[in-house]
Order: sequence, then C-alpha cells, then structure tokens
Amino acid sequence: MTRRQSNNQWSGGIAAYPAPRNSECKNLLGKVLASIFWDQDSILLTNYLPKAQTINADYYSSLLVQLKDILKEKHRGKYTKGVLFLHDSAPTHPALATQKKLAYLGFQCHYRPPYSPDLAPSDYRLSPGLKKQLKGRHFSSDAEVIAAAETWLDGQTSEFFLSGFQKLEQWAKKCIELRGEHVE
Repeated sequence: MTRRQSNNQWSGGIAAYPAPRNSECKNLLGKVLASIFWDQDSILLTNYLPKAQTINADYYSSLLVQLKDILKEKHRGKYTKGVLFLHDSAPTHPALATQKKLAYLGFQCHYRPPYSPDLAPSDYRLSPGLKKQLKGRHFSSDAEVIAAAETWLDGQTSEFFLSGFQKLEQWAKKCIELRGEHVE
C-alpha cells in the first residue's frame, strides 16, 4: 500500500467502518464575496467577485479606480478636499500596489487597527442587517443571492448610512479614551 493509499484509510483497524471518500470541492451556491464601498448617503459601489477568482492588489486597485469615477460623478464640482478612506485589515489593503493606487487617486487612507472589530463600520452597520435578511433563505443560483443582497442594500435610507458614520465617530472616541482597548 502506498503512503497516499494509507492516508485515505481509517486508522485503528476497525473494518466495520468504510473508508472515507475524498470529496471534490464544489462551487457552492450562495457563497458570494461582495466588496461594498459606501459613504454617509448611500452605497457607492458593490462588486461581486467572480467564481474561482481571488482579490489581489491589482483587482482591488481596479475597484478603487471605479470608486474614484463614481465619486467624481456623484460630487460634481464639490470634489475638492479629496477622499478620507477607511480600510480594514484585509491583506490587499496595505499591499504596495494598493498604496500606490490610493496615492495616485488622491485618497487619504486610514486603517482600522488590527484586532479592533469595533471600528469596522461594515461589520456593525451593513453585515448584520444583510445577514439577517438572507438568513434561512435558500437560493437556486448566485444571481438570486446577489439580487436579494442588492434589494436589501437599495432599500436602506440615507439616515441608515449616516448613522453608521455617527456611530463610528462615537466608537472611535471611546476607543481613544480607552487607549485602544475593546469597545462595546
């Protein structure tokens, strides 16, 4: 028996249990990765990662260019002070290519401290509501998942987004007062 064959067998010598089968990794429906950019008024850009693709610095940089174009369109004539951009600690965000693109686009970047989930607006503002909306539902395609997410996102008012930023400001002040300790 080869090493590979032996790794596929149950150990312990109990013949009553069948050997496990190697299962192939299948594309599961309903697993969709969305990159969502939002401001105090609304969703600016939502991008759904194509299947079998990963987000790398080049892919993310292309999203930043799209975001800049959307901001120019949305804020015609008012886009003078630049963009204050809050990032979380995803691996593509501090990548050199991403940093260069942010500088080129004129985005002033602020990063959420690692291990500080309290200061991730998407985690406490967008994700809980979206998860609640999708929980327990069964979808027959990724397109159905995306449509359900879009419906929920489009249904949020500007007050919803503004209150997210106001809560972020309160939590940031609390975090500063507590010198970086966990904020609840």
